[in-house]
Amino acid sequence: MVKNTQPLVKRDVLKKRTKKFVRFHSDRFMRVGESWRKSRGIDNRQRRRYKGSAPQPIIGYGSNKKTRYVMPNGFYKFRVTKPADIELLLMHNQKYCAELAANLSARKRLEIVKRAAQLGVRVTNANAKINLEDNE
Repeated sequence: MVKNTQPLVKRDVLKKRTKKFVRFHSDRFMRVGESWRKSRGIDNRQRRRYKGSAPQPIIGYGSNKKTRYVMPNGFYKFRVTKPADIELLLMHNQKYCAELAANLSARKRLEIVKRAAQLGVRVTNANAKINLEDNE
């Protein structure tokens, strides 16, 4: 039984920008929220990229294809919604880790976590909701 499976290749994830892009004039008006919306006005300074205006999301901020969607532990996430799903990770346990869906019952979670331990699949949220079944 493998206790903690390690990823096959663990690359350093470099984020080009970690700050959020804020909406134009969201600091000036309460009615304008901070969540990003593209400016579309004909005279808009930000859309025309004047010096001193806030940056806009562009393709250059995109992540490296090899590290996109990789979690800090080096694995890709795979959502498990039923016990049969864990079998899909048998040959891919060094690339993907299982994430148990939020709507799973404690009994099914216990069943999935036991099977994952047999297959050597890492489960990110293995301890969630399982403390209800301590008496077994």
